[in-house]
Amino acid sequence: MSAPSAYPRPLAEVVAAGRALVAELGRTPSQREVRKHLRVGAPRAREVLAQLDETAAADLVATVPPDGPEPATMGQTTTVGPTCVGQTTTQVTPAVEPAENVARRVASWPLVLLALPAFVAIWSGWTGLGGMTGFGPVHPLPGIADGFTINSAITLPIGVESYAAYALRVWLGAGTGDRARRFARVSAIASLITGALGQVGYHLLTAAGATRAPWPITALVACLPIATLGMGAALAHLVRAGESR
Repeated sequence: MSAPSAYPRPLAEVVAAGRALVAELGRTPSQREVRKHLRVGAPRAREVLAQLDETAAADLVATVPPDGPEPATMGQTTTVGPTCVGQTTTQVTPAVEPAENVARRVASWPLVLLALPAFVAIWSGWTGLGGMTGFGPVHPLPGIADGFTINSAITLPIGVESYAAYALRVWLGAGTGDRARRFARVSAIASLITGALGQVGYHLLTAAGATRAPWPITALVACLPIATLGMGAALAHLVRAGESR
């Protein structure tokens, strides 16, 4: 991506490019798409979107006659003028509400109810399995704060499940490059499967009365923090590379 000019383009020129982008996409672009395609910052992108919204509203008003009929309700077709022989009739098609506006009305608070019990179960499962595989209280600041202790088992639920959520966001979000989306899809599914296997392993070991996990499980669990760090860094680089194109 070339370095931005010290003299930004005039707003009118950027708005004209935004109208061309609307015609190309067939819809109003998001702020992220405006920044990516027009190569402008967030403040200028908001100005462009405001101009595009005003232009769309003005065009809509201009297409409605002053003494026109009442707006048609959703799913209905209104005929303007009497239907006489030899006279042309005009049909007014109701506007379809953009999918983005519908998506904003979908409440997200049910996710909290879903996340709370999952958080309790996942956290207890991972920390319990961590205790069986050698994770436990450590002193991360020896000689500096000897009394400070942290249980290293918390790195398992934080690392594995946080990366799974991040990868899902990149995979299902808009404006992501193809390489980043493919990597996010594969790694998100792998992280979710790993999380499920970790829960299964913990409950099986607990049901069997085991206090220590077999060495193959210990070896795999010990590699998880390193694996999540590598995948997270790789995915972040791919997302940045896609945004800079």
